[in-house]
Amino acid sequence: MRERPRLPSWLTKPLSDPARVRAVRQTLARCHLNTVCDEAKCPNRVDCFTRGTATFMVLGDACTRDCRFCAVRHTTPVSVDDDEPERVAEAARLLGLSFVVLTSVTRDDLPDGGAGHFAATVDAVRRALPQAGIEVLVPDFHGSRESIDRVLDPGPDVFGHNVETVSRLYAAARPEADYARTLSVLRYVAEMPHAPIVKSAMMLGLGETTSEIESTLRDLRTAGVEILCLGQYLSPSDVHLPVERFVPPEEFDQLADLARDMGFAAVASGPFVRSSYLADESAARARDERTTQTTFARRKEHA
Repeated sequence: MRERPRLPSWLTKPLSDPARVRAVRQTLARCHLNTVCDEAKCPNRVDCFTRGTATFMVLGDACTRDCRFCAVRHTTPVSVDDDEPERVAEAARLLGLSFVVLTSVTRDDLPDGGAGHFAATVDAVRRALPQAGIEVLVPDFHGSRESIDRVLDPGPDVFGHNVETVSRLYAAARPEADYARTLSVLRYVAEMPHAPIVKSAMMLGLGETTSEIESTLRDLRTAGVEILCLGQYLSPSDVHLPVERFVPPEEFDQLADLARDMGFAAVASGPFVRSSYLADESAARARDERTTQTTFARRKEHA
């Protein structure tokens, strides 16, 4: 058995309020819902539950792909639960969410990859919470523009699709995905008129080099990504890819400065950063930056 590396001091978290965590778990159980927080063993799940929020994972808890970094089960998925969108909306209402994050397992077994189910869930949340912001974090749908358009039809505020790692490591980390396809999905959405805010995230510590990180950030920015998340990879088990390096907090800070210089509107960079963690704050910063840029452009036009 592979010996797991000792965690550095900066990868520890304080205890949280168990009563608030229990209340969120009870709501999720009552509505029979999955969260990426639990299924992916996110290190921030107790923090999020303490804040009274969670990231809903629709379309079951079994993935058709077998990414070597991910804790979500790889097995034959269950049939699509047509009642799930309404239960997600009810849970979001009960939790009093002002910003709702929706993600899913990858469902390559479905003709549309689950895009219609995403759209139905966004619709249901909109009806239950008309003022809430909505972020979707989607798989690549094998690059299907029809599926992407279906997800975008009900108008999510943020469209997320994660690059996860550098191009060289795709074969080892996510062999059923494709780096160029990921960029094409992001670019397609970013180039739309009235596009939602586009977001992507990357794990560090899988063996990537500094130059590869910088190249990936340039690719993401060129593709139109506005929100960038950088976090530390933590191996879920001995059968997953090992951690090659624990990136110190000061290096995350340096990468954040670099990303801002490249023009990303909002950057979250740190050991515990995950794409859905504090998503409302990143969305607000990106929205404010859009407003600032629009105001600047209008003033320039009338100068």
